Amino acid sequence: MIATGTDVKPLEVLLFMRDVRSINYFEQMKGRGTRTIPADKLKLVTKTADAKTHFVIVDAVGATKSKKTDSRPLERQPTIPLKDLLQAVTMGVQEEDVYLSLANRLIRLEKQLTDAEKEKIQELAKGKSLKQMTRELIEAFDADVIADKANAIIAQIPVDERTPAKEAEARAEAQEALMRTASLTFNGKLNDHIDNVRKQHDQIIDHINLDEVTKAEWDTESVDKAKALINDFSEYLKANKDEIQALSIFYDQPYNRRNITFKMIKEVMDKLKLEKPQLAPVHVWNAYAGIEEVKSDCPKDELTALVSLIRKVCGIDEELKPFDKTIDENFKRWIFAQNAGQHNRFSTEQMEWLRMIKDHIVSSYHIELDDLDYNPFDSKGGRGKMYQLFGNEMDSIINELNEALAA
Repeated sequence: MIATGTDVKPLEVLLFMRDVRSINYFEQMKGRGTRTIPADKLKLVTKTADAKTHFVIVDAVGATKSKKTDSRPLERQPTIPLKDLLQAVTMGVQEEDVYLSLANRLIRLEKQLTDAEKEKIQELAKGKSLKQMTRELIEAFDADVIADKANAIIAQIPVDERTPAKEAEARAEAQEALMRTASLTFNGKLNDHIDNVRKQHDQIIDHINLDEVTKAEWDTESVDKAKALINDFSEYLKANKDEIQALSIFYDQPYNRRNITFKMIKEVMDKLKLEKPQLAPVHVWNAYAGIEEVKSDCPKDELTALVSLIRKVCGIDEELKPFDKTIDENFKRWIFAQNAGQHNRFSTEQMEWLRMIKDHIVSSYHIELDDLDYNPFDSKGGRGKMYQLFGNEMDSIINELNEALAA
């Protein structure tokens, strides 16, 4: 489409091979032909041309004669919050401005979302993606879509019974069906999730009301604020322990801690970011550092920090320390226990594999037999090599390490 942003000055012939319904687009396309160009530059394109005195429109589809519409932006309600637009559509409001404004907001939001956020929205929308929801909102007031659907209804009416009134009823019925299809997707949980995700991606920069320092002194309330933040974090974990599998295991199933996976921890983090972003692990870690002695800085990996905080809140660890250090300590104790009954039980090559397993558990919190088929184990021979080194003890070694390191 030759429209805004296209500048083809030597253009002498404009050929329409598809109809253009928007008067703005049509004028923009014609405008490409009106561009002037010096005669010498035109000759570089068309050697036989003397000068560009005019341009020719070849209309193969009747674009110059068809009815045009005055295009308007989708955003019709810029002052209405997204949450209110979602609620209005859910409650049955059937206004064009509401539908198109909501569609516009969802189009913008869809470009910002991660794949995981899109999947969650699709799950809450019973399989519909944001793009599909947006299309349905727009089509509910698209004259062409309404006409096509109305024509299908009119086609079922005997020819001799078709009247302008019945055709109008068919159009109203068609639009009602389109609006119902678009609105029924939205519900309380989906609306709340969309609004919460939108807040995560919003960045409001106030250039007008600049902050000014009114007082600079030691914050005597910092300890109280730290305690309040830690308490909020603890209460949030307790409130969600029955809903989130990883929290349930940390609180009530100590034996199953060996089965906690990276995906489970990521689920906790995603929910925390969405619902309580102020309880980010680095903030809670710093709060602990403000009221008690914490020997280590907050880990750069936020999932590792989160596991450390959960273990502290649940009472598994008496002091707050990075989970990777906990695994290192547990690994040393396990190796010491193995060597206690049999001096140097493991060979140098076996120890290399055990350390690789330990490092994998540091990053993934759990190891399964299938993980041996991937990096870094595959480059060392994979599960076949481990079986060669440990024999029938391979499975028991993996289970023991999962249990001992997550203790």
